[in-house]
Amino acid sequence: MKKDKVKIGISIGDIAGIGLEVIIKTCMDSRILDKITPIVYGDANLAKFYRKEIKITDFSFNPIQSADDANPKRVNIVNVDAEKINLSFGKSTRETGSLALKSLDMATKDLASNKIDALVTAPIDKNSIQSKGFDFPGHTEYLANMSNVNDALMLMIEDNLRIGVATGHIALKEVSENLSEELILRKLDLLNHSLINDFKIVKPKIAVLALNPHASDDGLIGDEEKNIIIPAIKEANDQGVLTFGPYPADGFFGQGNYKNFDAVLAMYHDQGLIPFKSLAAKGGVNYTAGLPIVRTSPAHGTAFDIAGKGIANESSFREALYAAYDIFMTQIELKEWTENPLEKTNPKNMGNI
Repeated sequence: MKKDKVKIGISIGDIAGIGLEVIIKTCMDSRILDKITPIVYGDANLAKFYRKEIKITDFSFNPIQSADDANPKRVNIVNVDAEKINLSFGKSTRETGSLALKSLDMATKDLASNKIDALVTAPIDKNSIQSKGFDFPGHTEYLANMSNVNDALMLMIEDNLRIGVATGHIALKEVSENLSEELILRKLDLLNHSLINDFKIVKPKIAVLALNPHASDDGLIGDEEKNIIIPAIKEANDQGVLTFGPYPADGFFGQGNYKNFDAVLAMYHDQGLIPFKSLAAKGGVNYTAGLPIVRTSPAHGTAFDIAGKGIANESSFREALYAAYDIFMTQIELKEWTENPLEKTNPKNMGNI
């Protein structure tokens, strides 16, 4: 089933931040419409006010009632039923959090009903969005729950740099007690599966980072390597997942060893994201691997400190939009290849999987 264009839904995030600015700046490039039909879930009047405040005059959204009505030649916006907001840039409120959740809910429901093909989420404020409908530390956990899966993997990507995290949005003091051989094996399985099915890597090589400095110096600085991480690596290899390590994080990145692997599994959030954001500069993407749907986001937050100033860089959001397209199309191609026996017998096609 070849698709001429991919419908990508975009949740608006916290409108007091830079989300809508990077959405607009990305979609101002008409080349986006060659392959993608963007559908933003938000408020057309607020978007118009926002656009004027950041002094963008040569762009407008196409208001529609439903994703079914999307114009493939325009950047569409579906109006979310939102309460009135007195927008103040840089100041997240209960109202901006409520709009962010309603946008996310509507986009997710449309994704579940195949009205859109993939989802890109603009940054939320994790405090103002908290409610009965969102009792999660972030998008990753929310989408895993909505998808009825027990596990998902935060995977940061930029070109050939891919870093996943074993533990996500938890306090640093809780990392060690949450680490287990079973958890690391699950994350390695998700990562390996994603590298094969989302990125066309036939036999992925995965590096695993140590938790403690110097990989514990043979147990001198902690025992998580000996008792948890090394057994998980051994078991993963026994299961056919090419896994190496554990590597001390400082030297691993400092000496460029990450370039020898298709992906890296870090033990906790900042261990993976600090080097990623340092190396990826402004073009990094957050991809949620392990879900039955495709979801990406820019690798930055709401940036309230620069909201409304018109100076936000849209590079990461643009890459997130294209990554969603690329991953969705890769999954379509893989499904076609596995279901069509005639395609399987063509050596030229096998080389693309």
